[in-house]
Amino acid sequence: MECEFPTINSNKEEIKDIFDITKTIAVVGLSPDESKDSHKVAKYLQEQGFKIVPIYPKEETILGEKVYRSLLEIPFKVDMVDIFRKPSVLDAVADACIERGDIKVFWAQKGIVNNEAAAKAKAAGIKVVQNMCTMVEHKFL
Repeated sequence: MECEFPTINSNKEEIKDIFDITKTIAVVGLSPDESKDSHKVAKYLQEQGFKIVPIYPKEETILGEKVYRSLLEIPFKVDMVDIFRKPSVLDAVADACIERGDIKVFWAQKGIVNNEAAAKAKAAGIKVVQNMCTMVEHKFL
């Protein structure tokens, strides 16, 4: 696997602003397995008062929330997309964010970078964070 360096990223001040404007977070790749990072991070964010929207191919509910199969299925406003998937799928996630038109933040978790997808999202006016953990950054603030 080729590791990419994030050339498009938000700074600490922008990240503070991101958390200030975010209420609803769609978590792409939110596993029902409590030992997985996606589950731990989403649970933490939920406990901090954020509405979590699981995106996962199976299950009906995760963390007490209805599971959707894709971003485009969610029938209400989403502020942030928090991504726990391989870098190769980020292009499709960026396309879905742009198609929705309401997503303000495209956040790829620690170890996940796709500068092409990030550039596409940024060009559409979406804030981009790559290779950072939402839980770690939120706790830091």
